[in-house]
Amino acid sequence: MRHCYLVCYDIADPKRLRHIHKVCQGYGEPWQYSVFFCVLKPIDRVRLQTELEEQMNQREDQVVIIDLGENETTARTATTVLGQSLAAPLEGMVVI
Repeated sequence: MRHCYLVCYDIADPKRLRHIHKVCQGYGEPWQYSVFFCVLKPIDRVRLQTELEEQMNQREDQVVIIDLGENETTARTATTVLGQSLAAPLEGMVVI
């Protein structure tokens, strides 16, 4: 069963920041510069975390992965956005 996740990061080094951003792009859609919304199977959740851990410096950087539950519609509608709205979610198949 897929779960929705919010992935947020604070990366100290610009080079690592680019690597982390690229990893997150492979798993979800950007909501802000350092915030991604991801809908993942359990194995993909593990893969995402592993890739992030490999790219980040555990002493200097921080990544937060928040489980929003199984229902994507509920996860999206439970989000309150102040100011500029989020981009529309991509529909259908996305090839990266």
